[in-house]
Amino acid sequence: MASHYTPKRVVSLQPSATVILHAIGQLDRLVACTKYCVDVCAEVKSGRIILEDSWTAKADPIIAARPDLVIAAVPYQEKAVAEILKAGARFLGLAPKSLADIFTDICTIAGIMGVPDRGESVVSAMRAEIDHTRDRTRGLPRPRVFCEEWGKPLIASQGWVAELVEAAGGSFLGKPGAQCSPDHVAERDPDVLIAAWCGAGDRVPLEKTVRNRGWSGLRAVTQGRVYCVRDEFLNTPAPTLILGLKALAAALHPELFPPIEGFRCITDVSPETRVPKERVV
Repeated sequence: MASHYTPKRVVSLQPSATVILHAIGQLDRLVACTKYCVDVCAEVKSGRIILEDSWTAKADPIIAARPDLVIAAVPYQEKAVAEILKAGARFLGLAPKSLADIFTDICTIAGIMGVPDRGESVVSAMRAEIDHTRDRTRGLPRPRVFCEEWGKPLIASQGWVAELVEAAGGSFLGKPGAQCSPDHVAERDPDVLIAAWCGAGDRVPLEKTVRNRGWSGLRAVTQGRVYCVRDEFLNTPAPTLILGLKALAAALHPELFPPIEGFRCITDVSPETRVPKERVV
């Protein structure tokens, strides 16, 4: 049972924290969140104050929500962190880099909210799904995958995405979270290209991106293996990553894994024009 010290009024400044609160059954204590939280967790669409996120937070609106806990996560700006601290509420700041970090964050939030067993259950379910996918892809050919979280500048996806790519039966190209050039990616000639741009939902313009980067001759493009995966499935370090795992598995081994909603593919590449067209998988 929740103790006297358990937060009753929580402010979430990052979608990952909101998704975690939902997963552990504690949304009833969420009094304010960001507009991006609404995008990934429809249950918070009404009845909550909408605030700026961890990047642009302001003290006065946080104070007005009267929180006894504020949860934020990377990316931060120093001045935004100063504003959060100025609000005077308990502050939990998260900065995960790996799946292990994310599991720890889930259990930490669950512990603070007085429901540690729910956190453990969520993590156990995520681990089981990842292990099951890894087992199904063991021994299969491992396509080389370039996965990006931003287009301009070009930035590779985070470390936890690299782990999910490996679990889904692929080999992650490049340094997770690092900026690189389109030419560098072209030199590696990946088997699969995946775009999951922060804040873009599932609306990355695949055809235009391939054309503008001079990637039309890459193996992934000529074989129709260029995909857009919905932003929150890979960039939100929370239980929604399991949907990202399913999307990655469908991209890398479509013979074994069905496509999911929020997953698009370039296909029908003309060898004469090398102009790819898009289709929804």
